[in-house]
Amino acid sequence: MVRSHREYAARNRREELDPSRFASEEAVVLSPIPCWVHLTPAAYRQRVAALVDDIEAEAALARKRSGASVLGVAAILAQDPHYRPTSLARSPAPLVHAATKAARKFFYETYAAFVAAFRAATEALRRGERDAPFPAGSFPPALPFVAG
Repeated sequence: MVRSHREYAARNRREELDPSRFASEEAVVLSPIPCWVHLTPAAYRQRVAALVDDIEAEAALARKRSGASVLGVAAILAQDPHYRPTSLARSPAPLVHAATKAARKFFYETYAAFVAAFRAATEALRRGERDAPFPAGSFPPALPFVAG
C-alpha cells in the first residue's frame, strides 16, 4: 500500500485516519506495445490472446512433465499475501547475464580471448614494441614519460 506524505504526517500526529481523506484518483492509460502499434485493435487483441495461449500451453506441458498440479482457487486464497520465508537461497550472480547457457559461454570465451590479447600486447609494449596491437575497445597502458 502506498501512503502519502499527508497521511504519514497525520499518522504521526495520531489523528484519526479516514482512508478516503488521503485517497487520490489515478488514470491508467493502456497503449499497445511499440512493435504492435500499427495493428488494428482486433489484430492486437488476437496477438495478445495467442501469446497467452502459448504461455498456458507451455505451462501445461511443464506441469505434465513434472507431475505438478495447479494450485487451485481455495489454496491460493488460503495463502498469506504477506508471508516471507525465514531464509532465502542465495547464490552469486553470474558474471554476465545471458538468455542461454551457450550465449553465456560465448561471452566468457570472448572475454577470455580479449584479456589474453590485451596481456600479450601489454607484454610486447613492455619489451619496447611501441606499435603493439591492442584489442579494439581497450585502453592501452600509458607510456612512461620521457624528458626531451
